[in-house]
Amino acid sequence: MAMPQNSHSILMAPIISNGGSPARESFRRFFECWLVEQNQQLQELISASSSVAFANSNHPDADAILQPLIDRVVRHYEHYYQAKSRCAEQDVLSMFSPSWRSSLEDAFLWIGGWRPSMAFHLLYSKSGHQLEAQLAELIRGLSTGDLADLSPDQLSRVDKLHQRTITEEKKISEKLGKHQETVADSSTVELSHVMSDMLQNRDVPGNRSLDNIEEQIENTLVSKEEGLQKILKKADELRLRTLKDILNILGLTQAVHFLIAAAELHLRFHDWGKKRDDEVPFQ
Repeated sequence: MAMPQNSHSILMAPIISNGGSPARESFRRFFECWLVEQNQQLQELISASSSVAFANSNHPDADAILQPLIDRVVRHYEHYYQAKSRCAEQDVLSMFSPSWRSSLEDAFLWIGGWRPSMAFHLLYSKSGHQLEAQLAELIRGLSTGDLADLSPDQLSRVDKLHQRTITEEKKISEKLGKHQETVADSSTVELSHVMSDMLQNRDVPGNRSLDNIEEQIENTLVSKEEGLQKILKKADELRLRTLKDILNILGLTQAVHFLIAAAELHLRFHDWGKKRDDEVPFQ
């Protein structure tokens, strides 16, 4: 019996597709396996967080149990961006219009993925929920060890990181905006006009051939895709760096709770979107 593929084996396998973009199909299959692995890790995180023995990060064995789990989850995210980068080199446009995402998810994407500043809203929301649920313990001076128990120093560091992340987000958004404007630059406008003339059998200045025009069009589109690839890379680097920086501020148990919230939101939002797509009738 053949062993089921995991996301790593799909990443390393030759990219082969029976239709559409080979890179798109490869990443779609990778993403489906990656989600299965994320769900498995979510169950491990939940199990670790609910364990009485390791609920307190001061427990002598907490580091030995929680740190390897956190490291494994972070490597899973790193694996995702490595695969994404590899496929983007071959078909960056598929990363901006991912067929493996639902319409709901598409509507909330920022440059092919989640907006980095969203991670802070996730942290604040989860902290608020846990604070409300364990207010009695905190009033009694008991440490909960989770996101309800963020210290003033942690909150200050999170706030500073949040502001830096927003600044970097804006810079990348501006780069994308400027690059999008190149669709209407003089060379592209000229090529669109020349091609229209050729399609209508009108004379073309300079007696340029169709092959020559198509070569210029291809070169123009390739340069625009290369620009998108660079911007996507910067966005993905910020996404991964933001995740790691937040985890570095949190304690081990807090990091586990944050990773649980991140995985739950990602998996459930994906499920809700797919369900809505299935329910929308064709007009």
